[in-house]
Amino acid sequence: MTTGVAVIGSGNIGTDLMIKILTLSDSLRMVALAGIDPASDGLARAAKLGVATTAEGVEGLVAMPEFAEVQLVFDATSAAAHRHNDAVLRAHGRTVVDLTPAAIGPYVVPPVNLEEHLHEPNVNLVTCGGQATVPIVAAVGRVTPVVYGEIVASIASRSAGPGTRANIDEFTETTSRAIEAVGGAAHGKAIIVLNPADPPLLMRDTVYCLCPDADADRAAIAASVAAMVAAVQEYVPGYLLKQEVQFDRVEAYVPALGREFSGLQVSVFLQVAGAGHYLPEYAGNLDIMTSAALRTAERMIARRAEGAGAR
Repeated sequence: MTTGVAVIGSGNIGTDLMIKILTLSDSLRMVALAGIDPASDGLARAAKLGVATTAEGVEGLVAMPEFAEVQLVFDATSAAAHRHNDAVLRAHGRTVVDLTPAAIGPYVVPPVNLEEHLHEPNVNLVTCGGQATVPIVAAVGRVTPVVYGEIVASIASRSAGPGTRANIDEFTETTSRAIEAVGGAAHGKAIIVLNPADPPLLMRDTVYCLCPDADADRAAIAASVAAMVAAVQEYVPGYLLKQEVQFDRVEAYVPALGREFSGLQVSVFLQVAGAGHYLPEYAGNLDIMTSAALRTAERMIARRAEGAGAR
């Protein structure tokens, strides 16, 4: 038995997510795609694939007769739009998986804390940078405390659509908070770089963790990072560790901490390639979001089915 779902947002992310649901999921049934641009490629593709569509946004979605089949809604619009969409969907009792940086619900990064939030009415998937890097901060933190985590996410400019560009401020703020709240760092900072290279380059992420214990077990840290990379690869096959984890003793003034720091710097270098379901391979930043959304929704639905069976 499958669970009916809908996607709001007929741009790159929403369309890729729709195709992933249609081709990869055994538990979710794609019922409807809602957008605001009647001429969008996403709505046209949905119609060809037999998915109900509306160009009237969330209001159009809840007015559709097919909405009665929908139990969970993915929001792939923008942070500003999500606040309105969530209010409408909550009034109708629907669960929401938020792919924007609005952060109304708790942050969720599947291999780190998904199991803690399976019964929430709204979960937030942070950002593409957060999905790629927060697992690594958490992996280091499993071995030794992280007082400062900094990530630099470099994405192809061509993969940054209007929604991504409109959310740059929210991206940095939400990712920084997730480095702390989910990754476990005492302080977090996020930087995004839009790379204009042509041909476009794959998503690259650099993670720096400052750990006060200069003698922390380096082999254990490297093993923890490798295990976390493998966990992410279960749903994002293009997620790769580009080189061995780097370790350096540091004694320097750290502006973000406002003080001198003495300890260990752990540096991790990642690459994320897309699966090519709808988006090009270089759009790994978008693919990791849709892949995380699919993994999150499937686990939420499975847990609720387990609960219903137990009763």
